[in-house]
Amino acid sequence: MDIILKNVKKKDFPVFQSLAKSLGFEIVEENEKPYNPEFVKEILDAEQSIKDGKGVKIKLEDLWK
Repeated sequence: MDIILKNVKKKDFPVFQSLAKSLGFEIVEENEKPYNPEFVKEILDAEQSIKDGKGVKIKLEDLWK
């Protein structure tokens, strides 16, 4: 059986580790990274360039031409 603990505070984690160790459980840490960091950087850079006025405006009717 697997038990998954999410959003455990750093100060509470050692308590769970020592409890699991005393009961003979195996602890596997998985840090989720839902997005590729390069992709996130591209999106943030694009948003910043729009704020800086470097974007291009296209009329809606010209979008499909």
